[in-house]
Amino acid sequence: MSAPLASLVNHQICLAARPSGLPRASDWQLRAQAVHAPDAGGVLVEVLAISIDPAMRGWMNEGRSYIAPVGLGEVMRAGGVGRVLASRHPDFAVGELVAGGTGVQEYWGVGSEELARAGLAKIDLRLGSVGQWLNVLGMPGMTAYFGLLEVGRPQAGETLVVSAAAGAVGQTVGQLAKIRGLRVVGIAGGPAKCEWVVQELGFDACIDYKAPAPPGAERRDAVREGLKRHCPEGVDIYFDNVGGEILDAVLARIRRGARIVICGAISQYNAEGAVAGPKNYLALLVNRARMEGMVVFDYAARYPQAVAELAGHLQAGRLKSREDIVAGGVAAFPQAFERLFSGANFGKLVLQIAPE
Repeated sequence: MSAPLASLVNHQICLAARPSGLPRASDWQLRAQAVHAPDAGGVLVEVLAISIDPAMRGWMNEGRSYIAPVGLGEVMRAGGVGRVLASRHPDFAVGELVAGGTGVQEYWGVGSEELARAGLAKIDLRLGSVGQWLNVLGMPGMTAYFGLLEVGRPQAGETLVVSAAAGAVGQTVGQLAKIRGLRVVGIAGGPAKCEWVVQELGFDACIDYKAPAPPGAERRDAVREGLKRHCPEGVDIYFDNVGGEILDAVLARIRRGARIVICGAISQYNAEGAVAGPKNYLALLVNRARMEGMVVFDYAARYPQAVAELAGHLQAGRLKSREDIVAGGVAAFPQAFERLFSGANFGKLVLQIAPE
């Protein structure tokens, strides 16, 4: 232990207000608290890095959802990786690396009754780096794995389209689909991201939704035209991370028996007023297709199965993992979080809290 616990200060980002539209600086509070030794059966973790995910925007809203909202004044919820600094639990030793619901803070005290709920688990850097444990071996990878296999039910030879293809979930979805013999078409923003998913990840094609539209046409026409070109026989599986107009464009191209996996809708998370639903939903009727939402926490008991397979693909070189790591510690969180909604991040967005 580099310093006595009594000398440590825990800096935290807390939710100060529920945002309307894009979160603002005034929606956050930087707070400092003393660090305490763990109670009997508890663990104290020094947080090394946290995952910044689109789902966090939904956790800030009040109302019924798949998980309780973050309370005003509470530490912002986040998944992270850290090192055990002190332990009074037989399963966790000082110095071991762990992952779990750390929150946006420098130190995470996990009480004995909290351990299971917080998802505290050891991680092995022989399987992947800290960044990869927050990406392909973490919640994004679990989301991609179970969303594709359990909800998408892929079959070799089918055509899959995935939006936000260069993001944390999208990059893994596409690669897993290629491993299983599917044709994969990504949708991403900008030529650099599109080139990366084709040249580096092995997608068959990628549609740039930011491509300039012809005079008098809407930007979304780039997606419609791209789908016509790259999915001439239609779409069997659509893994949706964005919602909105892109979802409508893909619905217009689905085949009979298609499966639409609703993972996220980042285009709608900051909407002020009603969320825009799909206009082309009748395509589900005409094509006897299925649209189903998925929440990764439903598969928590099976995470080890997914980690084992994904780690095997990583080590064999069949799977790549790109992280966009932001320095600056907890104070940099508000600005880093905004990058999700501007599309500035390239790969899985990770905030480094302390040196590894």
